[in-house]
Amino acid sequence: MTARPSPELLIHAAAALLAAGSLGVTLWSGLDERPAALAFGVLITVGELTRWTGARVREAAPLGAAGALSYALLGADAGRPTEHGVAQIVTVVFAASLLGSVPHIARGQGPFLDHLARRVLTVAFAAICFQPLYNRGVFGEWVGPAYALLLLALLALTALCDCVLAAALARSRTGWPFGPLLRDELRALLGIGSAVCATGAVMALAVAVVGLWALPVFSLPLLLTQLSFKRYAAVRTTYRQTIVSLARATEIAGYTPAGHARRVAELSRAVGRDLGLTRPELTVLEYAALMHDIGQLSLVDPVPAGATAVLPAAEQLRIALLGGAVVRQTGVDAAVAVVVERQADPYREQPVAARIVRAVNAYEEKVQGAGPGGPLTALEELRLATAGDYAPEVVESLARVLARDCLTLPMAG
Repeated sequence: MTARPSPELLIHAAAALLAAGSLGVTLWSGLDERPAALAFGVLITVGELTRWTGARVREAAPLGAAGALSYALLGADAGRPTEHGVAQIVTVVFAASLLGSVPHIARGQGPFLDHLARRVLTVAFAAICFQPLYNRGVFGEWVGPAYALLLLALLALTALCDCVLAAALARSRTGWPFGPLLRDELRALLGIGSAVCATGAVMALAVAVVGLWALPVFSLPLLLTQLSFKRYAAVRTTYRQTIVSLARATEIAGYTPAGHARRVAELSRAVGRDLGLTRPELTVLEYAALMHDIGQLSLVDPVPAGATAVLPAAEQLRIALLGGAVVRQTGVDAAVAVVVERQADPYREQPVAARIVRAVNAYEEKVQGAGPGGPLTALEELRLATAGDYAPEVVESLARVLARDCLTLPMAG
């Protein structure tokens, strides 16, 4: 049976064919309205050069995205109708995005091919929806607010298209469910995505009235917004580093094995992804998993190897409540403290995040020093305990995640 190509390969191939075809058409027919092409090309290049890296953001180059979308929806330049077509728009955006990405490629930062493929395909979508109809005079009677609403509607459709592409690429790379990934992408549009769409529409409208001088003027608000997002991302990074440092306190004090909290957090986040948790829920889950053992710091005698899963239920509950009290005193989100407190409750009474932390922590403790067959044995023990201790759906999700990580584990029939 012939394997079907992955969505990632199809998206990259479609973007490459579109970019190559557009480049060929542009080289054959020549570049129309070179000042506008140069101005937008420089704007997109600068936007890509100022792209931020390292932060979990939906649009890493908002200025470049806004410039590309405004060029795709450009109908006039200082009152004169434009003549550039879809092929030229794709060519300029592709060349400028590629040029601006060179320093990032050299430093090996970010999924470059995904970023470039999304940029080419979304810009082509917007241009195809707008340019042929505009050049035929279909929008000739659309003036004032009606024309602005038209551009915003096209940008909204383009943003939806980009969300689908981003979710499909993430699904192909990670194997996570498509629905939650798409939902996260749509939620992210309320942040920097809305600023990009609004700036793209304003730029297109402003250039139509006052010409290309509008580009640097209307780029400033988005640059300031990008700076604010960078600062916010830096704060979030510092916040997470603080939580990681607190979580390592149990390891430094000798209560838990080295790297235990990190491993539980990584595996818990993967299970949460598989179960369809949203991005905010995953953040709470990750922080709770990092700090799930912090209650052991209140114990006079350490638990052997930090293995709380084998303790009596009353002792597990006491440690969990002590941990929740410690988390509350640190100023961390109260939702994290709730998960830490309830990780020892009966699973039918637990929130989903607490169910995940409980099962993953038990699995991690069981595989430590268990040899090559440890993962298989640990998973079977968890399955046998699903009647009272662990949520069956969490255990089976854990099996799926481990199977994707190339561990030989039996799947539920």
